[in-house]
Amino acid sequence: MSGPQGTVLVADIGGTNARFALADINAAIPLDQGSIDEYPVAEFTSLADAAAHYLQQQGASVSSGVFAVAGRVDGDEARITNHPWVISRSRTATQLGFDHLHLINDFVAQAMSIALLTPADVVQIGGASWEPAPADQARNYCVLGPGTGLGVGGLVVRDGRNYPLATEGGHASFAPANPEQIRILEILSAQFGRVSNERLICGPGLVNIHRALSEMAGIDPGHVIPSDVTARAAANDLVAVRAVEVFLEIFGAVAGDAVLVQGAWDGVFLTGGLVPRLLQQLQHSGFRPRFESKGRFTATMSQIPSMAIVHPCPGLLGAAAYAVDLQRAAQGAIA
Repeated sequence: MSGPQGTVLVADIGGTNARFALADINAAIPLDQGSIDEYPVAEFTSLADAAAHYLQQQGASVSSGVFAVAGRVDGDEARITNHPWVISRSRTATQLGFDHLHLINDFVAQAMSIALLTPADVVQIGGASWEPAPADQARNYCVLGPGTGLGVGGLVVRDGRNYPLATEGGHASFAPANPEQIRILEILSAQFGRVSNERLICGPGLVNIHRALSEMAGIDPGHVIPSDVTARAAANDLVAVRAVEVFLEIFGAVAGDAVLVQGAWDGVFLTGGLVPRLLQQLQHSGFRPRFESKGRFTATMSQIPSMAIVHPCPGLLGAAAYAVDLQRAAQGAIA
């Protein structure tokens, strides 16, 4: 499913920017870091136009691609959640002259990135360490990413193949763990009715937590966005500091629940736009205590790694891993 010398076009398409890169599926390190480029999606009328522009800029000729998109992939079509592009796989492949094109959800790519991560691409959160496993060893991982929303996925490794799990785990119900969180739930329930984890663990969720804590303190916070909350926390505003602390505590509890639900005993990986911005706080927060605090499973949870992904482009890395796995599957079918 590749072009010359096994080269594939990989992409990570979000609501604001489109990232592209070339990947050599026969190489030990498939993703060509030097080929990565990024464009605002608003500058192009379609994904095919953006991809064609990238290939022209690179002077590259390929015949296949794997595109990760921030939206639901339904058969031949994908819709970007926060952008008007509607992507047809077959039409895009025809416009680019590709023999093969695969559209995958962005969290399928995030999960697949685990297969190519190195120790330099992650930061350990807590006492349990992680090392990449040989491809033939069975592994179960999960991945969570707070950004505009809360993405949750998984990766099952069996017999040298990687099987990503696309889930909607971010929409599981929020379970408060103490009186403060119960009161937050009551405040958010009055606004939203049902309160999912995504109502708290994402950029807008940080604002929701801050607004609830402000109400509890009898303070009017005014109109704020996520960066306002983190900026106020950095300036030692007490409500904002507590909002970030509560966010990370709940994030840890949700990550621990995801491990239990998915049976991801080999580790959880944290990704998404907020993780790099809160990395220092994450390492010294209630994330790990709440992650481990699972009653009769507390001892088990203390042994499970939680790793923050710091690779600059995990979506592209995952798209490259997906392309490599397709090649392995094709070779296995031929054999």
